[in-house]
Amino acid sequence: MFKGVLLGFMAFAAYAFSDAFVKSLRGSLPAYEAVFFGAALGLTALPFIKGRGDRWRDAALAQRQGLYLVRAGASAVGSIAAVVAFTALPMAEAFALIFLLPIFVTILSVLVLHEHVGWRRWSAVMAGFVGVLVVLRPGFRALGIGHLAAIICGLAGAVSMIALRLAGPHEKRVSLFGAGIIGSMLVSGMLMLADFRWPQPGQWALLLGYGLLSALGSVLLMLATRLAPANHVAPTQYSQMLWAVLLGYLVFHDQLDWPMAVGIAIILGAGLFTFVREDKVTRWWKRIRMI
Repeated sequence: MFKGVLLGFMAFAAYAFSDAFVKSLRGSLPAYEAVFFGAALGLTALPFIKGRGDRWRDAALAQRQGLYLVRAGASAVGSIAAVVAFTALPMAEAFALIFLLPIFVTILSVLVLHEHVGWRRWSAVMAGFVGVLVVLRPGFRALGIGHLAAIICGLAGAVSMIALRLAGPHEKRVSLFGAGIIGSMLVSGMLMLADFRWPQPGQWALLLGYGLLSALGSVLLMLATRLAPANHVAPTQYSQMLWAVLLGYLVFHDQLDWPMAVGIAIILGAGLFTFVREDKVTRWWKRIRMI
């Protein structure tokens, strides 16, 4: 189990560095073009994700195709929104808003899955939104498209998670991975047709880092969930905030003031509490398969 958790930390470190590479583009390419090339490079992980007996076409097929399409669309929206958020915001601030994901999952669990949510989880939801207000401080600082994009990314991730729960634990890993990659490629590919810009050599280097590190993260996460239960691996995603603060300070010279730090702590605490509580109450990890 220890090896699985360690691989989880390594996977989310790879994802964090991938986000740093795409942030380094500094908006020099449209977000949807960066997502297209990142997803295309992500296909390099497919041979490692594909299991014995799986067919290559299973990457585009699923037992419940409607939910596959929901996850594909949510992945495309979330990926494009994430690039916009990381381009416009300090990494820690972007991650804080994206980490509203478990809060959104709780709300969607009531609306879509009709699950009962007790006062503890509702309190965490309220605390999460208080944290957002502390981070954003509307009326005291300028808000922009990056803040909206980060929240949309978190919401898209929650929609994808609800679709996973509805799909159950029997979908093939290659189908779960394929939904994210193929959905992102199709949507971003169509969007970039009207304004395609061929990347320059320096941009190609950053795109390679973005796509290949994301692919590495997916492979490591798959290996992690083979060695440890998903409910032990999933909390390692919160280590991304540590990488965000470190990379933001060392690479992008981001400044983190005290109100923002407090707001981030509230959001992370609320999200982690929601995750732990859902683990005990819903046993979600027995009903889904992570990549």
